[in-house]
Amino acid sequence: MDRVAYLMIHEGDLGEMRYEQVELHNVVAVENNQLCPGLLLQRFPETVRASMSERGRFISQQASGCEIRFVTEANQFRLSLSSVEGSGDVMIFQGDYFHSHHSLSGSDGAIKTIHLENKLNPAGIDPAAMTGQRFSHRVWRIFLCRYTARFHGVEAFGCPIRPPQPEEVPAKRWLAYGSSITHGGAALNNYNSYVQQAARRLGVDVLNKGLGGACLCEPEVADYLSSLNDWDFATLELGVNMRGAFAPEEFRARVQYVVDTICSRHPGKPVVLVTVFPNAATHEREPSLAGENQKAYGHILREIADQGRYPQLHLLEGSQILTDFAGLTCDLLHPSEYGHTIMGENLSRLLQPIIMDVGTPVI
Repeated sequence: MDRVAYLMIHEGDLGEMRYEQVELHNVVAVENNQLCPGLLLQRFPETVRASMSERGRFISQQASGCEIRFVTEANQFRLSLSSVEGSGDVMIFQGDYFHSHHSLSGSDGAIKTIHLENKLNPAGIDPAAMTGQRFSHRVWRIFLCRYTARFHGVEAFGCPIRPPQPEEVPAKRWLAYGSSITHGGAALNNYNSYVQQAARRLGVDVLNKGLGGACLCEPEVADYLSSLNDWDFATLELGVNMRGAFAPEEFRARVQYVVDTICSRHPGKPVVLVTVFPNAATHEREPSLAGENQKAYGHILREIADQGRYPQLHLLEGSQILTDFAGLTCDLLHPSEYGHTIMGENLSRLLQPIIMDVGTPVI
């Protein structure tokens, strides 16, 4: 892959990488962009992206849930980022503590350099108040949202920079595959998506592999997800992107392959199937293809979960997670900020007993 500029993956670890002295979380490759400078941060390898639908090939390049993480003693530093297309948010955190919000503009491909200053001074705080959190407060986290992000570098003015140590980040990781809803669609900020909200409550890290409008359970995607080793439990939110184009038996075949591939390779890890969240088709007055397929898909997911072949395979109903229909936006499909919040609360509660055996602490 001559387009890969630099790649050093932790041994046995395919959900993050290091570029120079920073950790790129939820990133599996950095690639040169033919259109403009900077390193594209990729959540899926190039070969897997090439196997996706036309929409999936560009949606998979969006950096939802990708983070640039590092530790430095510098009180001030500069960070340069840009977006290939579309404007987007950059959320800065010191550990779990919100630092600042910034915006990128994708209209002209301009590089934005952000000057950041350490705002967190725990010297006068009882250390007990800052223990037991997901992240060490020493870890700078540059959280990227739903756009194709380019990373241009960090300048710490001569101070050393290093990647976080294992004890400075969550010990457990959640692999999340699904539609635009898992991808963070309609949340005002991707950091407030239901996956991120549930992860905060569970005290875990997220490898977000959501694909807005392109979660089609391709065999190549299943093979790739099963090849990842650095996760402790997984959720598979399936169906809503397929209901308009895939007959129930094709859906069954694809989902069965996804389940067989992941569960057989990771028999000790909880894998949770999630049925379609409530939406307009759930309550339609006149039958439609999407609505009928959605019902059939739900039955298929329940049947696969009940096969008894995989002790760690579970199922949650979407209606257990999105419990208020008013949690949808006006398209009656995607959750609003409120919807994502109640989904995060409910899902964290539902996942707790499932993942207890893998030792995940619940905050």
